[in-house]
Amino acid sequence: MRALILALAALAVSFATTAHSANTPCSGKKGGVERCAGEKFLCRDGSISASKRVCTGPDGGAQSLVSPPPAAGSSGTCHCRDGQYCTGPRGGTFCYSDSGKKSYLRK
Repeated sequence: MRALILALAALAVSFATTAHSANTPCSGKKGGVERCAGEKFLCRDGSISASKRVCTGPDGGAQSLVSPPPAAGSSGTCHCRDGQYCTGPRGGTFCYSDSGKKSYLRK
């Protein structure tokens, strides 16, 4: 009887651990969610999360995520923190994180 109770307790603990380790937007090295950028999550490292979840915080909403292409001769900054997004030559929408890496928006 003790063995059965012990086995059930171990099983319950393993399920609780599995449920607790679910992925969240901006987890790991990204440092967590800083705020919403439209319906996307802006991570603390300045990149946009590739999460399929929709950010419903105070900054979330139906605003357009893609800015119009920069005029010829202007410097297109496309920083994620500023909410500026650019479209690449093959149609990918991206912005630059704080480290200078491109952060692509999921289609």
